[in-house]
Formats: sequence, structure tokens, C-alpha cells
Amino acid sequence: MASIEIHRPHRLSPAEAHAVIDHVATRMREKFQVETKWQSDRTLSFQRPGITGTITLEPNEIHVSAQLGMLFSPLKGMIEQEIRRKLDEHFS
Repeated sequence: MASIEIHRPHRLSPAEAHAVIDHVATRMREKFQVETKWQSDRTLSFQRPGITGTITLEPNEIHVSAQLGMLFSPLKGMIEQEIRRKLDEHFS
């Protein structure tokens, strides 16, 4: 099982960062059939067969943690690159 851990600083207000994560979660559900659920005001969990993880909002940082099953482990580099690209797009 492969894992992905990404920390990215941001300058958004908590409400703005929450709205961005809501938007990203909608896209994840539409594009990848991922189930998402807010666990608290600052942690969104996501899952689908072969992938589980969380997106956690800190005051000045976003943290993405994902665990990839055997099917997705060979795609770790590509998945991580796409996550980083989306974080750059929304939080830079």
C-alpha cells in the first residue's frame, strides 16, 4: 500500500479555504466517483475502492493524506502530481 502526504501553505481565510475544498470535493465526486464527507469543520474524508484519505485545513496550511491500494499504488507518482497541480491551482 502506497501513501501520499502533501503539506501546502495557503493564505486564504478559513471560509475561503473551506469553499475551495468543497469545490474540489464536488469535482472528485463527479470525475472519480469518490465519496466525500466532512468529518469536522476542517477535515474532509474521501474514499473509493482502492483509495482513502483526508484533506485537513489548518489556519495557514492544507494537508492532503491518501492511502492507495494495490491497484492504484503503481499510479502514485501520477496521482501525487495531479494533487499538487490542483493545490497549486487553488491555493497559490
